[in-house]
Amino acid sequence: EPTEFRSFAGRGITGRIAGRHAALGNEHLFEEQGIALGDLPGMAEPLRRDGSTIVFISVEGRPAGLLAVSDPIKPSSEEVVRQLQREGLRIVMVTGDNRTSAEAVGRRLGIDEIEAEVLPGRKGEVVRKLQREGRIVAMAGDGINDAPALAQAQVGIAMGTGADIAMESAAVTLLRGDLRGIVRARRLSRATMRNIRQNLLLA
Repeated sequence: EPTEFRSFAGRGITGRIAGRHAALGNEHLFEEQGIALGDLPGMAEPLRRDGSTIVFISVEGRPAGLLAVSDPIKPSSEEVVRQLQREGLRIVMVTGDNRTSAEAVGRRLGIDEIEAEVLPGRKGEVVRKLQREGRIVAMAGDGINDAPALAQAQVGIAMGTGADIAMESAAVTLLRGDLRGIVRARRLSRATMRNIRQNLLLA
């Protein structure tokens, strides 16, 4: 059981395990803790270029290893991105991941505009910045950290497979977490508005 556990939002965690100090997180955490990572960042770079998120580990102030974590990209994601781009939408990927990892995923999905290394709670600031440019923003997300941005966007879209607070903050919930629901919801919305206009005209 860990003792002296501390969490650092967007950076990592520290604590004592069996009496030894341990830390797990990104480079920012280790900079703050004054722990040199040695050769580990160089070992991490090829994994990041493959789209993995890297988590470093230290024990008693010495680098001990790294973990490469990756979420498989849903087969439908690339199709959805291309469909929305064809319909004239500007797609921006906003993530807390390292820029190298984020750009690798962006390349696979055909997304050129990437906001990387965004700390939890700052995704809402990205949404506000786009709104100040005069944009109407739809934000899709599934995590606790996404909730403020989902509430800030004109249209918040939560995944039914994600956190409850994300669904409470959003206007639309995709029950199966399938991004193709965004395309369907947008088409349904436009058809509904077209029907309303026709009814008003006939009235």
